[in-house]
Amino acid sequence: MPRDKHGHLTPGRVSPMRAVPRTIDRPEYVGRVEPSPYAGGDVYEHDEIELIRESGRIAADAIAAVGVAVRPGATTDDLDAIGHEFVVAAGAYPSCLGYRGFPKSVCTSVNEVICHGIPDDTVLEAGDIINIDITAFKNGMHGDSNMTFTVGEPTPQVSDLVTRTAESLRRGMKAVAPGRQINVIGRAIESYAKRFGYGVVRDFTGHGVGRAFHSGLVIPHYDAAPAFDTVIQHGMVFTIEPMLTLGTADWDMWDDGWTVTTKDKSITAQFEHTMVVTDRGVDILTLP
Repeated sequence: MPRDKHGHLTPGRVSPMRAVPRTIDRPEYVGRVEPSPYAGGDVYEHDEIELIRESGRIAADAIAAVGVAVRPGATTDDLDAIGHEFVVAAGAYPSCLGYRGFPKSVCTSVNEVICHGIPDDTVLEAGDIINIDITAFKNGMHGDSNMTFTVGEPTPQVSDLVTRTAESLRRGMKAVAPGRQINVIGRAIESYAKRFGYGVVRDFTGHGVGRAFHSGLVIPHYDAAPAFDTVIQHGMVFTIEPMLTLGTADWDMWDDGWTVTTKDKSITAQFEHTMVVTDRGVDILTLP
C-alpha cells in the first residue's frame, strides 16, 4: 500500500491507459504533446452553453457514481475505472485522458494531494478524504467539475475543512456579476478562508472552459487585485475551484509531473463547478 511510515502518500503502480471506443470524438490534443493554442473567446451563445451543460452534467453524474464507491479498501484505480466507464457510456470522452500525457480519466487527490493525483493502487483508509475531478468532452465542448468525499469518519478538523471549502466555492460564485473584475472571486474566497486560518492555494486556479479544456482565462482563488482585472461579461464560461489547506499553501510536485502535494503534508480539500455568467450571477453547468 503506497504510504510511508508516517502515513503520507507515495507513488503507486499505475495501470495501463483505458480504451475509449473509436465512435467517440476525441479532443484535438489527444495523441499530441500539448493542445493547440486557443484563439477563441470565453463568451458563449445560448446553444453553445447548452452543449457545455450536457458535458457538465455527464461529468457531475460520473462524479456522483464514483462517490458511491468511495470507501475503505477501494483503490484510486478502482475509482478511475468507474468514472471512465460512466463517461464513455454517455458517449463522451474523459478529457483528462491523454491531456498533456495524463494517463488516466479521473484525477484522484487524497489527503495532502492538492490536485492532479494520478489513480493507482493506493488503497483508501478510514479517515481519508479524496477529491474526484472529472471533465467530459462531448459535441466539441468540455464540462469540468470536482468534489471532495470523506472516507469513513474523518476528524472534526478535516470534516470542517471539507464543509468550509464547499462553502468557499459558493461564496466565490456569489461574488460573480457582469461588470466586476475576475479578482473579486478570489477576494471572497480568501476572506472567508482566513477566518479559519486555512491556507489558500495560489498557483493552481480556475480557468476558462468550453471549446478548450483550458482557454487561458485564469480565475485566482485569492485576493489578487489589482492583477487579474479582466471584466466579467454576460455569457462568460469558466470554473471556480478553490483549494484550501489546514497548513501551508506551499506545494511540492512528484516526479510524475502531475501530483501536487502540500509542502507540509497538511490535508487539503477542493470543490469545483463550471458556470456561465448571467445578469443575476451564475448558472451552474455541472449539476447532476
